[in-house]
Amino acid sequence: MSIRIVTQASLHGLEPPELPSDGRQSERALAIRRGVCRRLRAEGLALIPEVTLRSGRRADLVALGSDGSITIVEIKSSVEDFRADAKWQDYLVHCDHFYFATGPHVPVEIFPPDAGLIVADPYGAEILRDVEGARLTAARRKEMLIRIARVGAYRLHDLEDPDCQRGLG
Repeated sequence: MSIRIVTQASLHGLEPPELPSDGRQSERALAIRRGVCRRLRAEGLALIPEVTLRSGRRADLVALGSDGSITIVEIKSSVEDFRADAKWQDYLVHCDHFYFATGPHVPVEIFPPDAGLIVADPYGAEILRDVEGARLTAARRKEMLIRIARVGAYRLHDLEDPDCQRGLG
């Protein structure tokens, strides 16, 4: 399935990209994720979307810095999406830095001032508010690094052999 996104760039004659979708994310959420990934990757972070945490919550985007720092980005594609989310504070114990990411169509005033804030479209992102979180404990960092590595390794193998039977771990 391909998704077409209309942005300011498309209004200026640039065609928006076609984004892959697995059906869980809205068109807007995928566009925001793409822009955030472009920005954070340009800053040297390694990114992986949709990571299930030990708590059972699924982080929209997890970024790993070269120093081992872990950032979680929660994507909110609308005011309603943000208001329906009562779980975002659960992510704070799994990362060093936490950000909300949204599109230019969402009023930034709705987001809590103690969280980082990114505004993105499919072509890039701007960090509007940079907030330092609490450093992870060594045990939680180790658990998260192992989780990130395993998710990445499974996804790479799934690309190579999509019909492979998955184990329990």
